Amino acid sequence: MAPTNPNANRPGNASVKEVTGTQLRDHEKSLPLRVLSEADFKHWQTYGYVVVKNAVPRKQVKATVDFLWEFEEKDPTDPQSWSRPQMRDHAMTELNNSGMVEAYHHQSMWDNRQTPRVYDAFVDIWDRTDLWVSIDRANLNTPNVGARSFDGFIHWDADTSQTPLPINVQGVLSLVDTNDNMGGFQCVPDLFADFATWLATAPKDRDPFRPDIDNMPFEPKRIPMQAGDLLIFNSLLAHGIRANRSDQTRIAQYISMAPATPDEDDLVNWRVKSWSERLPARGHAFPGDPRDWEKTRYERAKLTPLGEKLLGKTAW
Repeated sequence: MAPTNPNANRPGNASVKEVTGTQLRDHEKSLPLRVLSEADFKHWQTYGYVVVKNAVPRKQVKATVDFLWEFEEKDPTDPQSWSRPQMRDHAMTELNNSGMVEAYHHQSMWDNRQTPRVYDAFVDIWDRTDLWVSIDRANLNTPNVGARSFDGFIHWDADTSQTPLPINVQGVLSLVDTNDNMGGFQCVPDLFADFATWLATAPKDRDPFRPDIDNMPFEPKRIPMQAGDLLIFNSLLAHGIRANRSDQTRIAQYISMAPATPDEDDLVNWRVKSWSERLPARGHAFPGDPRDWEKTRYERAKLTPLGEKLLGKTAW
């Protein structure tokens, strides 16, 4: 049997298999683009990210937002409720007070994952159709008020000391319109564009998961997004969450896809069990909900035929 908690002492989401082969920034397309434009795809390969506008309908956005406020036991109309302490501390300490929501399988979250436009965008990225969706959570990053304090961070979820470098993508679906002060997604695209040159001169004793932003010539940038927009980024893109210094709440869901590996029986079984029993992702970055609300308060999500394939319950 596969270990219950692989990658127990490092970042990353073990709900899909690691990928080998050609780096995505060097990949040549064979399938026609479904969602991205040629300019979008060039930007993705150069800077490590792309924004897919209106990836999910507003009705689904609202359903997810309503669920996340309810799940966190906070009232969107009562700022006094926003500073409620997080329910469980993170072993990945930079995530403490960042607003991570330990929900993974609510119907609204699966509706977003199994949206055809979301799937088609990842088909464009991977240049293949047999994909699995990651088992991941959401983020409700309320303003820094009262005792709540979160300064933001920049990191990699991939080990950038590996040879060859890891191959993976990540994604974040914005559930609100964001502004400069709201604590949304940030990244260092110029570092990604110059990554090979930077790696050749980087200190040998550097942290392979945390870039030393203060001592490199690249500035983190905030990527503006509107509710329903999906940002897909290469795992070699240094990224993170900004501090929320506004009076509004940043809300997002993390959605990614990777090539399916149906021959990995243990992984297939775990993925289906995770959906069926409403389990969190594997890895030390995902502590889970101590109340077990997804099991006790919410029904198992209904999957479409596409959703069953994205889970691995049905073969491609």
